[in-house]
Amino acid sequence: MAETTSKGPLSYLSGSLTSGLFCAISVWITLRLINYYSLHPPQYSQQFAQSIATALKTLIIGSGCVAVFSFGLIAAGLLLLFFQAVFQNETKPAA
Repeated sequence: MAETTSKGPLSYLSGSLTSGLFCAISVWITLRLINYYSLHPPQYSQQFAQSIATALKTLIIGSGCVAVFSFGLIAAGLLLLFFQAVFQNETKPAA
């Protein structure tokens, strides 16, 4: 028989902190990428190469922003779940 184990509040808190750390790392990397691309814009003589370089730059920075948003949303959701689990445990009578 398979046992079902429920997650406790500490599990939600550790997940939130981990995701928050990944969010902070993603913010740092994304800001470094934005700084690098603002200081080193692509300079190509061919219009086609210039447009590919600009599209690639946009894709890389956009991916960083998606990572920041995703990790931040997960961290916030798990933190709210942690608070919900803590306050529900306080209001339940001891059995």
